[in-house]
Amino acid sequence: MSNKIQAIRGMNDLLPEQSPVWQYFERQIQHLMQRYGYSEIRMPIIEQTALFKRSIGEVTDIVEKEMYTFDDRNGDSLTLRPEGTASCVRAALENGLLYNQTQRLWYQGPMFRHERPQKGRYRQFHQVGVEAYGMYGPDIDVEMILLSARLWEALGLMPHVQLELNSLGSNEARAAYRDALVAHFEAHSDVLDEDSRRRLSTNPLRILDSKNPDMAAMLADAPRLMDHLDEESRVHFAELTTMLEAAGIDYVINPRLVRGLDYYSRTVFEWTTQALGSQGTVCAGGRYDGLVEQLGGKPTPGVGFAMGVERLILLLETLDLIPDTARPRTDVYLTAMGDAASREAMLLGERLRSDLPDMHLQLHCGGGSFKSQIKKADKSGARMALILGEDELASGQVGIKFLREERDQESVALDALAARLKTLLAEA
Repeated sequence: MSNKIQAIRGMNDLLPEQSPVWQYFERQIQHLMQRYGYSEIRMPIIEQTALFKRSIGEVTDIVEKEMYTFDDRNGDSLTLRPEGTASCVRAALENGLLYNQTQRLWYQGPMFRHERPQKGRYRQFHQVGVEAYGMYGPDIDVEMILLSARLWEALGLMPHVQLELNSLGSNEARAAYRDALVAHFEAHSDVLDEDSRRRLSTNPLRILDSKNPDMAAMLADAPRLMDHLDEESRVHFAELTTMLEAAGIDYVINPRLVRGLDYYSRTVFEWTTQALGSQGTVCAGGRYDGLVEQLGGKPTPGVGFAMGVERLILLLETLDLIPDTARPRTDVYLTAMGDAASREAMLLGERLRSDLPDMHLQLHCGGGSFKSQIKKADKSGARMALILGEDELASGQVGIKFLREERDQESVALDALAARLKTLLAEA
């Protein structure tokens, strides 16, 4: 016998017992986006490789090491999207969404990066992304942060997350800062690890993000980007923090927060947690005012953020914040003994679903003894089993057996069953 084919490493199945929790999270997202006036957009998962090289940056870890890239049958280089912002900008430009108008958009779906899989980080992972275009002021930055904060409140996560802020300034200011940073690193080249030496000539700001403890003291003494900001970026950041304070949002300024993508400018932020060990970032984003022009559009400001669904659900599970309403539920399990009863049960189930649209009813199929059907009813988690057999058919009644409480079994006339079930379900 041939070996069983298994899923690709780091690309996981979402099993039936897990999907209700995802659906709960997705409902929270959809409701929140509607409240804030953001419209959903859906992009393909495969794009031209050039899109990500041009937007993310050819010397970033994502492009150099992590992208799933291949040539299709026409010889075109295609890539499974590693993130959503570049795809969203491409779609907005291609479909004329940015012409003399502002846009508030959101999306969700799978992304792909060839990283070492670990809990909360997979090679196929899912993100929710939120993007806004056409607004220069810090007010839209603040709205993004307030929107994410409202999600934490709805999920019960607010006491467990912290907002970190920084400003990357303008491209010109960042270039001057880059020179100062390179000079500092070159003066301490003996401390740099191999990865940092490689980045020194390509993307020195990413060295600030290193978790190497042997470099911690040297990084702590590195020049601060905040000290090299241009005046316009300094005013922008000051207004942003003032509005956050007025809204009651606590934050810390993290001078080493630079983000891993080349397209960011000015505001960058992350929501982090201590509850997941090293997987501490649960949401991250910032401004990317030059990206639309970089991808062929007219100069258009942009700001956005993304959050990893797997990591957030892991956080909810770790903190035991999944409500009972997010778990799968069966209210009633309808059993039937005999062919005639099975045919009637099918019709009865449909009538009950029409009369009680909020009730979750599962119909037993496949026959079996009374004992085995009741066993399956109990395993389903249902509160009640409806019993329909030859005797019940003859008398025009249905038995109601209570599975979760000490209570005598009832017999109810078929034409009164929907009303009785409605009363019983209301008692829960």
